[in-house]
Amino acid sequence: MTVDPGVPEIVEVAPTRSLRGVVRTPGDKSISHRALLLAALAEGRSTIEGLSDGDDVARTLACVAALGAVVGVEDGRVAVDGGRARLRATTNVLDCGNSGTTMRLLCGVAATVGGAHHLDGDASLRRRPMDRVAVPLRSMGATLEGVGPRCEPPLELGGGPTRSIRYELPVASAQVKSAILLAGLAGDGPTTVIEPVATRTHTESMLLEAKARVEVTSRPDGRHTTLWPSSLVPVDWHVAADPSHAAFLVVAAVLASDGSVEVRDVDVSEERIGFVGVLARMGAQVVTRVRRFGRGDLLATSASLVATEVRASEVPSLDEVPILAVAAAGAAGTTSFLGVGEMRVKESDRLEATARLVRSLGATALIDGDDLEVTGLGDAARFTRLEFDAAGDHRMAMAAVVAASVGAGGVVGGFGGVATSYPGFLADLTSLR
Repeated sequence: MTVDPGVPEIVEVAPTRSLRGVVRTPGDKSISHRALLLAALAEGRSTIEGLSDGDDVARTLACVAALGAVVGVEDGRVAVDGGRARLRATTNVLDCGNSGTTMRLLCGVAATVGGAHHLDGDASLRRRPMDRVAVPLRSMGATLEGVGPRCEPPLELGGGPTRSIRYELPVASAQVKSAILLAGLAGDGPTTVIEPVATRTHTESMLLEAKARVEVTSRPDGRHTTLWPSSLVPVDWHVAADPSHAAFLVVAAVLASDGSVEVRDVDVSEERIGFVGVLARMGAQVVTRVRRFGRGDLLATSASLVATEVRASEVPSLDEVPILAVAAAGAAGTTSFLGVGEMRVKESDRLEATARLVRSLGATALIDGDDLEVTGLGDAARFTRLEFDAAGDHRMAMAAVVAASVGAGGVVGGFGGVATSYPGFLADLTSLR
């Protein structure tokens, strides 16, 4: 992971009673990654406005440039000159840093580019399983080898012409679905991905905007996404603010004694703001104000929370579970997070880390298989002073800082990982004090 000198490794957090104001989180990471990759594949010049400024997306940008796309800045926007004829394998390592999204989606693109590709990442990424993309991509004709049975990085990938497949996702994953669809762009026929549990639809929506032929249908066994081999046209992409980042500021406002926060220009598509529905069941006052299709503002105010039951399908990426667990720690009763075992293979063992964070606040956490139970204190003001090591996991670090802010303050170590996704998080949170 690249260390951002503006992001401290250890943060001393003072408690605050009031959080008020207006903020815009960075550009959506999921959309930013995909905009860069689709721009690299499109025949001509694409532009991207509002690209995420985190290190994760910077890795994707560097990787598409290494593959031959021409990347520059034009009037404050990123411009990408792409096309199949430009892309070629490189002997250089495609360094994905800490970004699992970069590595998994890049595998889908590299699978269509003839030659040998070498993908690697930092120590954390080297512990994350890539077998879930390796299995379908091998079926499509690519060679993909990693370390051990889980195919952990570094990866050696051989690309070239791909075959169409019909593939049912064994684990809900927008990243795996996206890798398959990106590889299917150069397939020999229609490729279908079946999702028993629906995930975010950014890739298929953006492929449609780039004039790929895509069809999405709901059937008894899940959502079917079928893509036909397609040539992409350039698009001027406008990236909305990241709702996963917004969740941290929303929960901060809800838990604060005097909270009133507006997060503007957020991607409010259904698959991305499941956390809002969870908070509403808990008694939170969070209003979604839609300004135009798929984009809007989130307005959150202080509220007393009660426990609820949260299923993984409500927050398919599970990225918001750590901050929802902080909300549960401040709620009355026991909140159950069901089927969240996939958190174990995030940037850290995020399931264990979330339980550890909850316990550090003085609340109770119990892991039972793939489920997490949090028995709250009934009021965030009852949180104990926090001492927590996020071990470089950006979401754990932000969740811990929020908990300390609305509670009794504390010290959060391992905060430097926030540079991967939201380097300005501390500044934005401080602006609301």
